[in-house]
Parts: sequence; C-alpha cells; structure tokens
Amino acid sequence: MATKLKKLSDQVVVITGASSGIGLATAEAAAKEGASLVLAARSEHTLQDVVNTITAGGGKAIAVPCDVADRAQVAAVAAAAVARFGRIDTWVNNAGIGVYARADEGTEADARRVFDVNFWGAVNGCLAALPHLKQNGGALITVGSEVSDAASPLMAMYVASKHAIKGYVDVLRVEVENVDKLPVAVTLIQPTAVDTPFPQHALNEMDKEPKLPNPQIEPKDVAGAILAAAVTPTREKKVGVTSVLNTTVAKILPSLGDKLAAARIADLATDEPPRNPDGALHRASEQVGAAGHTHGDQTT
Repeated sequence: MATKLKKLSDQVVVITGASSGIGLATAEAAAKEGASLVLAARSEHTLQDVVNTITAGGGKAIAVPCDVADRAQVAAVAAAAVARFGRIDTWVNNAGIGVYARADEGTEADARRVFDVNFWGAVNGCLAALPHLKQNGGALITVGSEVSDAASPLMAMYVASKHAIKGYVDVLRVEVENVDKLPVAVTLIQPTAVDTPFPQHALNEMDKEPKLPNPQIEPKDVAGAILAAAVTPTREKKVGVTSVLNTTVAKILPSLGDKLAAARIADLATDEPPRNPDGALHRASEQVGAAGHTHGDQTT
C-alpha cells in the first residue's frame, strides 16, 4: 500500500541545521504553509530568534539546541517534538559541515568531525525519528548532495560523508519501505551548489577564502523540494540542473566526470585571504556570524 502523507498544515516537522541556509529556508517556507515546527541547531540564540519571528507571524515553532553528532541530543529533539506537539510527521536531516583541504591533508580530528555531523548526525536523526514515524506514518528526509554520486576536489571528507549517507539511506529505504512495508517515505535530496553560508561554516585549509562553484541555486529551491517530499512520497530528488548533469556524467562517463570536476577547482576559492579559517566545524555558526542567514554572501 502506498504511503499517504498529510498536507503541511497538518504536519509536525522537525528540521536540523535550521539556523541558516537550507534549513532556515525550509523552516520559513514550512511555517508559511502552517506546519508545526521543531527547529534544531547548535546556534541557540539564532534559533530562538527564528522561532520568535515565526510565532510573531502566527506560526507554531519551538527551538531545541542540538549538536546532531550527539545521539542523546538528537533523541531529546524527538522527545521535545512529541512533548510539545504530540507526534512527528516529517523529519528533515539537514545539518551539514565541511572542510576545504586536499584529500591527503588536514587532521584526523577535523575529518572525523565532518563524519560525526554529516553521516552520524543523519543516522542519529533517522534512529530518533523512525520509532515515531513507524507508529503513524510520515516522511524521513535526508539532505545529501550531488556529490553523494559525484566528486569535488578540495572537499574529500565532505564528499565521502555524502556518499556514505546515501548508502545508509538507500539500505534503510529498502528495509522500511520494501521489506517491512511500513507507511514511511524515505527520501534523499541531492542539491547542486546552493547559495548558503556553507563556505563560511567550513574549516578552511586553503590560503584563500573558500566559495561554492557556480552556478548556484537558491536555498528556497531546495526547501521546495524538501517540502514537496514531505507531502508526496519521493525516493530521491536532484535539485538543480547541474546536479542532474554532474551525477549523470559521473555514472555514465566517469572519466569525463573526473576531468570536469578537476576543471572546477579554480571556482572553489576567491582571490581574498581566508576570513575565518576555523569556520564553524567545532563551534556554533552564530559564533562566526554566519547563522540566521539563508544566503552565503555574509560579511558579518
């Protein structure tokens, strides 16, 4: 039997990484549709400001400070959702972080932190959400990337973590939807480069300020894909023409994909020196002035 999902105005939606970028855009769009929101991120003060703005406009939202790398903290987000709203209808694993460095450089601690957030953080979200979604049905949505299938120079650990979470989500989908036949839609969203503060959040080992390659899509485009998957069961969704192109080339013509990826290396940095090389890898993004924004062109 096909999974039936509620309209957004009847849903309780949990979003991790909700203090900036894609997560913030998704929260704002879901609030406009009348969803009840549970917003999680490390940036506690920014998160509360987002909630205050939503509730001042008549929306329903709570803030739950959370480092998704800590399974107990993620479990507490689920508990807070049930305590406040009685259930969970959609869970969005969105929190993510990166390191700009050559594949054979950087520290083990930094590399493990990327996996703790991008891979284990999403796994923690799935494990926290599934018991609730299995009871009443719903959508379990994870934000991967076009580099869940393709590659990008200078971002080895980010790319590897996004490959890893795709593998986990694909197996989870088979087990939940096809083996157990539960009313839970398991979705992977794969955006191309998105105009967010991601480069400011990332730890930077380069001698120049990092950036995302062009063309970039808007955070609201990814938010739209996420919320569409919240109401219509979706296996996976590539967002942006470049995502479709790069993942297709990587699969069908991998050697050409390698050459195209190499050609983009010059588009991963600006001409200016690094602004904040430590980024937000080991601290909340509001501490580097990059929280509370959907777009990436911040100078605060």
